[in-house]
Amino acid sequence: MAVKKRLVFLFLACSLLACPVRAEGDIIKWVDFDVSGRAMSRALALDIESHGQEKALSWIDILALAATREGGGNFSAAAVNRAAKELAGDKPPAEFLGKQYRYFQYYQEAYTAVLGGLVGNYAIEVTREDGSKTWSAAYGLKAFSPIAAGYGYGHYEDFGAARGYGFARRHLGNDLLGSLGTPIISVESGTVEALGWNQYGGWRVGIRSDDRKRYYYYAHLRKDNPYAAGLKEGDHVAAGDVIGFMGRTGYSAKENTNNIDAVHLHFGIQLVFDESQKECNSEIWIDAYDIVNLLDSHRSSVRRNGQTGKWERVYPYRDLDQ
Repeated sequence: MAVKKRLVFLFLACSLLACPVRAEGDIIKWVDFDVSGRAMSRALALDIESHGQEKALSWIDILALAATREGGGNFSAAAVNRAAKELAGDKPPAEFLGKQYRYFQYYQEAYTAVLGGLVGNYAIEVTREDGSKTWSAAYGLKAFSPIAAGYGYGHYEDFGAARGYGFARRHLGNDLLGSLGTPIISVESGTVEALGWNQYGGWRVGIRSDDRKRYYYYAHLRKDNPYAAGLKEGDHVAAGDVIGFMGRTGYSAKENTNNIDAVHLHFGIQLVFDESQKECNSEIWIDAYDIVNLLDSHRSSVRRNGQTGKWERVYPYRDLDQ
């Protein structure tokens, strides 16, 4: 996806705290996602602990209730614990929240759009001691870090920082600095919607999640060989698959040009509540920094096949929720 001048107008939109409730039937037009990695990790742990029990807790509901109680997403792990305790009680949220329930509904929808595909049931193929293979089912994080296991990277909170190439604008992603050729991983299963050259992002890939709520944007891929072999628009990829390789292409109208100073991956997440938001003045890009931190604990192990030269995952994967 091209970065367009119109994106600067996103920052004139109201924040989540300023207008968290909309008229019935309206779509969400802006999400200021500022839930910390610590809060997400605690909510996820409570979700996993309760999985399979008589009253399972959803980490999204926990976070939505904490945001309702605290007036926004900047809350502590203690607020997460309090929210989980309330949800574990006998009363449903609509009953104990009263008029605040409409705020809960808003945060629930917004956080589902951000986090809805990251947790669930999956299976990994493992090898038994006798050499036979079997599928091992699990519940938890089923999305992966955008950086493959075994490869180092660094990042910092840079969402909204100034950018000047082409025109003055804001940075709508998180830059992950690493080594040239580092395998880049599909965070979720989804469909390749964009692939090719863009003067701002260089060689880039755009993947829409299976529920179509999230558009993942991976930019500045490697010169000459940016993509996994055979990858093309319309392909369906699985969470954890190699989709490309880190580089520094972009900032040039000339295709296949290295014009970025530092090797890195630009990783962006766009929310889509309605297709009218996909290519318009009201695109919703969120700060992915803490999501990257959360996913760092779940990284895909990959290797290059010595015979075919293709990159493949070490442990085949199945999404059991599909």
